[in-house]
Amino acid sequence: MTAIAGPAFSGRTSRLAHRLIDDGQGVWGVHDRACEMAARDEPVCLLSVGDPDLPTLPSTIDAAIDSLERGRTHYAPGRGELSLRRTIAAIEANASDKPCDPDEIVIFPGATNAIYSVLACLVDPGEDVVVAEPMYVGYDGLFRALGINAVTFPLEAAAGFALDVAAVQVAVTPATRVLLLNTPGNPAGNMITPAQLCALAAWCRERDIWLVSDEVYSMITFEQPHTSLRKAAKALDNVVVIDGLSKSHAMTGWRLGWTVSSLALADRLLEFTSATLFGCCQFVQDAAVHALTNDEDYIAGVRDEYRRRRDYVCQRIAGIPGLNCEVPAAGMFVMVDVAGTGLDGLAFAEALLDQGQVSVLPGAGFGASCRNYVRISLTLSVAAMASAFDRIEAFVATLECKPRE
Repeated sequence: MTAIAGPAFSGRTSRLAHRLIDDGQGVWGVHDRACEMAARDEPVCLLSVGDPDLPTLPSTIDAAIDSLERGRTHYAPGRGELSLRRTIAAIEANASDKPCDPDEIVIFPGATNAIYSVLACLVDPGEDVVVAEPMYVGYDGLFRALGINAVTFPLEAAAGFALDVAAVQVAVTPATRVLLLNTPGNPAGNMITPAQLCALAAWCRERDIWLVSDEVYSMITFEQPHTSLRKAAKALDNVVVIDGLSKSHAMTGWRLGWTVSSLALADRLLEFTSATLFGCCQFVQDAAVHALTNDEDYIAGVRDEYRRRRDYVCQRIAGIPGLNCEVPAAGMFVMVDVAGTGLDGLAFAEALLDQGQVSVLPGAGFGASCRNYVRISLTLSVAAMASAFDRIEAFVATLECKPRE
């Protein structure tokens, strides 16, 4: 092949692409390395990712197959199939005691894409989003992609990672466009109270701030039921609720999420998703209708299973010197304080994988205040968890741990 004369091709990429370059914290490095070990058939216990091991409801799979066989493989309406939006609207109206129009709902391929789309439509580059810390590890990439600033406020770790309304208010700046809440929370399993949601909705509305609530763990609660922002808020014109099927229905790979908002914002989201996605799979939406209307016993079983796993994990942690945790009220994770071992979260996770072949997620990915934590996913059976915690206990025993105060 003849060489082309002239200057070399620069390979220049956009500023957005550069904003997404890994910052070197190695947050996913431990998990990626564990996956490589597992691919070599090494006996690794993966507790580092929130991908449920529970099966999708078999009849939901049958519904998807039936839809495929009926030829439901074409373009869907940009806002989402009317049958699915009607189903979600009925659920929202029943849960909130407020009317919900199907046109106030927009369907997305997963809740993460829904969050990205909402932020893209509400916040300009250089403006602020206020968000709690610890925060879901995936938020940071969305903020960086959109060029928006994350202003964090701390949850109270000693109080089960409870939210303090005053801390939220202090974090708000003149550049704040959105307050992003996550209830129940990932990674801490915290729940924001109805009174706090009501107060924040009114306070934000007075200041022309959008209040966005990520509620993808709404169905996985233990001692108390979830209260949606949409139920708690008095007015809904500045409120956006995001939900999906990934966690509650063990459908992570199906990629199905949605937003509930004012009709005016739903129209803007429709324009955005029409330009960037051009609709979601028909057969997945058909299966979602089935999942949402045939899930009462299934969800009860999912909730009970995660409660058993949570109780087991917290009991084991309580018996290991150097480790400490708050019992989560919801979700499928436990945040573990490892400071008593003399290691920070990243060093602990790397050494545990090397010496114990157990993979956990370093806390630094959830914010700077979490550098001494690791997140453990409740994505293995209790029997498998027992094996993992035997390894964790043996590993920690090799460290010089400080006694609990």
